[in-house]
Amino acid sequence: MTGKKATITQFGAIPCARAVLRCLAVAIGSVPLLAAAVAPVGAHDRHDVTPRTAVISAFVPEMTVLRAELEGASEHSLNGVAFATGTLEDRDVVLFLSGISVVNAAMTVQLALDHFAVKRILFTGIAGGVDPGLNIGDVVIADRWAQYLEMLFARQVGGGWATMPFFEYPYANFGMMFPRSVTVTREGAEAPETRFWFPADEEMLAGVRRVAPETVLARCAAEDRCLRDTPRIVVGGAGVSGGAFVDNAAFRIWVFETFDARVLDMESASVAHVAYANGVPFIAVRSLADLAGGGEGANQMEVFLELAAGNAARVVKALLRELPKPD
Repeated sequence: MTGKKATITQFGAIPCARAVLRCLAVAIGSVPLLAAAVAPVGAHDRHDVTPRTAVISAFVPEMTVLRAELEGASEHSLNGVAFATGTLEDRDVVLFLSGISVVNAAMTVQLALDHFAVKRILFTGIAGGVDPGLNIGDVVIADRWAQYLEMLFARQVGGGWATMPFFEYPYANFGMMFPRSVTVTREGAEAPETRFWFPADEEMLAGVRRVAPETVLARCAAEDRCLRDTPRIVVGGAGVSGGAFVDNAAFRIWVFETFDARVLDMESASVAHVAYANGVPFIAVRSLADLAGGGEGANQMEVFLELAAGNAARVVKALLRELPKPD
């Protein structure tokens, strides 16, 4: 969803002693100075010039299977982040961990874009299921992602809530929490763009749809840890990300009903944001390790983490085989 005006959020905290409009004018006026201070991507030294697909996971268990199958691996280190180049399923890739949560993911992905010839981004790993029609082990490939925890925490006034006029609120609130759109700048844009959703790449979505019918997912993590139903691959629908681990049934219901979301995690939407800003195709392959508070009994993420991560890896490998080699 695209808005019509820029907000002040991208400019940081600017004290507004008097009028909101005057504050907004100061913020907008600072854009050229900020832009001039940022070095273009082309100014960074390339560690590797081979066109590659970036394959990313948030933490080690999610990456283990893929890293073990990387051929011709070469190690690189930037700002303490380990990058491994090589081939996976006969495709040139760069593998790395984003770190958990939105800021870590955004930083590491931009670092990769600055120093490697990344032609597409493929995020893989576990997530929480939001759609009540999905189960642990299912793999979800959403066609759009949003940073749903970009919020206004509203002041309570009487029996309601007082929102601020300079944000967009495209969706219903959860108590004092009002989701808002974010702004993004990109090459060639005349002005910052305000939007809520960031799209997945259509070519890669089509590739997943082609390989899904022939990709078999695991049902058992061990002999005594099997799912009741065989997991399935679901392509399309919405995903949301934010800096909170969600294990709350009421909040899960609100996320599903408000955003029509199938899945939530802590990284994918921020990676989609960075990819959109850089004009790089993006997709996220997320396998459900828990139900974000919707399951019976205790959270089962630790029980089915390896199974879920392995199922996501199966889809990633099938997708890599299906996609053309990047130019």
